[in-house]
Amino acid sequence: MSNSRSYKTLCVHGGKFNDSLSHGSVTPIFPATSHAYLDMEKITYPRYYNTPNQEVLAAKIAALEHGEAGLVFASGMAAISTTLLALLRQGDHAVVQTKLYGGTTTFINNCFNEFGISFTTTSSLEIEDFKACLQEKTRLIFIETPSNPLLQITDIAAVAKLAAKRGIITVIDNTFASPVNQNPLDLGIDIVVHSATKYLGGHSDICAGAVISNKDFISKILHRGKNLGGSLNAQTCSLLERSIKTLALRMEQHNRNAQAIAEFLDKHANVQKVYYPGLPSHDGYELAKKQMRGFSGMLSFELIPSINPVIMQKKLKLINPSMSLGGVESTICSPTLTSHSTLTPQARAEQGISDNLLRLSVGVEETEDLIHDLKQALEN
Repeated sequence: MSNSRSYKTLCVHGGKFNDSLSHGSVTPIFPATSHAYLDMEKITYPRYYNTPNQEVLAAKIAALEHGEAGLVFASGMAAISTTLLALLRQGDHAVVQTKLYGGTTTFINNCFNEFGISFTTTSSLEIEDFKACLQEKTRLIFIETPSNPLLQITDIAAVAKLAAKRGIITVIDNTFASPVNQNPLDLGIDIVVHSATKYLGGHSDICAGAVISNKDFISKILHRGKNLGGSLNAQTCSLLERSIKTLALRMEQHNRNAQAIAEFLDKHANVQKVYYPGLPSHDGYELAKKQMRGFSGMLSFELIPSINPVIMQKKLKLINPSMSLGGVESTICSPTLTSHSTLTPQARAEQGISDNLLRLSVGVEETEDLIHDLKQALEN
């Protein structure tokens, strides 16, 4: 299906399966792990990422991201680790944005040196800092925008332009934005990765990941993926495909709710600072307006020192203290205890992640109900 169609239409019809047997309107679930091989044009096997459910789902996500091809994985980290290990070799160098999802940072810190891959982390998100980190053997730049958990904004087009001049591959984690709010491939990025567990799945009941790019890069990632084995089963593929059909509708409500809640928190006496790219006070506001269609449903805020963040979370009656994000229900967590708990206190401090920071994944509930819940918890 043409990528020129609206993302709302692509959510529903992208990657559509032609059911020639029953002519049903949804993709059947093909759970088989053993397939015929004699006189077959291709060998079908889940670990080869080529079952009907895997291919239909990958095509839908690729269409949403305006990519030529895609792959789906058993988790977001499977997608990220497979991509990086497919494109980097011993002796290569990578430039890594400092402010990333904690799991990505931990993987890079723990595994790159073991594989003989060197890396440099940026000290800021300014393009000059990325440029200063480049070396003769730099092969890849990895960024995440908006970043987890401080929603910091990186200039996608500037990074892509810098890398293209030197033949460096660019990879972006687009999980927080979702393809509804941002399409990095259109801005020159080579490869987009997602934790599909989050907004793509949207119902807090699946674990999956995705990679989207051109056919050449996807072929290289597929080759490594077959060895690492992080493929996705048919049942989860089906759930994820169904979820994506409502992605556009969900993201519109996520965007609206988060904007209203960010504005409420920004004025509250018990909140020290709010991190949301939809606020004019946010450092990346102008850039976010330029490269995003919406500001997403993620925000974080820092409580004043006299309020205990754990006690405040226990006071909430509607918003659920929970580790993950991107579901239809609103969830809240302390990054120091969850997403970034594997980092040292010093590393968290360097990223600006304090113990009083809370990350809020705003759901699709009634806006006023969410604001009322936050208000009573902050003031009780």
